[in-house]
Amino acid sequence: MVEIGYTLMSEQTPARELVDYAAAAERIGFDYAVISDHYFPWLEEMGHSPYCWSVLGAAAQVTERLPLMTYVTCPIMRYHPAVVAQKAATMGVLSQGRFTLGLGAGENLNEHVIGEGWPPVDTRHRMFAEAIEIIRKLFSGEYVTHQGQFFDVDSAKLYDLPDRPVPLAIAASGAQSAEIAARYGDILVVNEPLPEVVRQFNTAGGAGKPVYGQLAIAYDTDTEAARQRAHRLWRWAADGGWKVMAELPGPVNFAAATSTVRPEDVAASVPCGNDVDAVVRAVREFAEAGYTHVALVQIGHDQQQPFFDWAEKELLPALRTL
Repeated sequence: MVEIGYTLMSEQTPARELVDYAAAAERIGFDYAVISDHYFPWLEEMGHSPYCWSVLGAAAQVTERLPLMTYVTCPIMRYHPAVVAQKAATMGVLSQGRFTLGLGAGENLNEHVIGEGWPPVDTRHRMFAEAIEIIRKLFSGEYVTHQGQFFDVDSAKLYDLPDRPVPLAIAASGAQSAEIAARYGDILVVNEPLPEVVRQFNTAGGAGKPVYGQLAIAYDTDTEAARQRAHRLWRWAADGGWKVMAELPGPVNFAAATSTVRPEDVAASVPCGNDVDAVVRAVREFAEAGYTHVALVQIGHDQQQPFFDWAEKELLPALRTL
């Protein structure tokens, strides 16, 4: 059975409401929750981007069983990997072992804010692999000193660690990142249903490990209103794939890159309205591609409570049949 998660979409939601949504997701029966780790929203219309680690600490206190996960954190620029390790270990303690650290090589959108430029993709992947190695060493609880190609660590040690090391979920979009995920990760993260990336991950040594995906939906009893909202807030996702998304530096650039995207273009990949079967079909595509977990994103925080009501009564029971 595919486990169904809920996405705390920080780019469209005020911080306090994200905490409320975490409690609601647990109450109505979602299997886990993930949260985006952004400095900027994708589009100005989305309007928010609180510090996800503060939200996670609060979410851990208003939930009891719900697993929590970053989706995903970049440990190569905005955060030093030693700091990421400390944050993740603390979350492991606060959540009593319910936290998974999702990691990815990042986007220019969020990392350019420190003023160091944006490296080419091959360099980012080397930085990423080195950062993961540092994080894993620090999770051992021993002193770590590291002098590497990209990062230095001077006698660092984590004093507050959960009973078991925090699992690592590694995001991938192609062969190079799938190999990194297989080598270092406990979980593979691929947003879209991309069976070729799952196969690359399995071939590189990841066979048998969980695979996490994400599905955006726009619930509304008015299908046309849902389509228009999806277009207004989600057209950034139709800009040509991760190779484009990782390079654009700001919301204004995503707006320009998607200025010709039409509502029907977004609706082609985003179930809009209240058709349970459409969501079931979309999740089944993930399951058939080898995914074990799919986190749903409700587009538009103004429709979250109606979405939760619908999910509890109709959607989640239907998805349990997969």
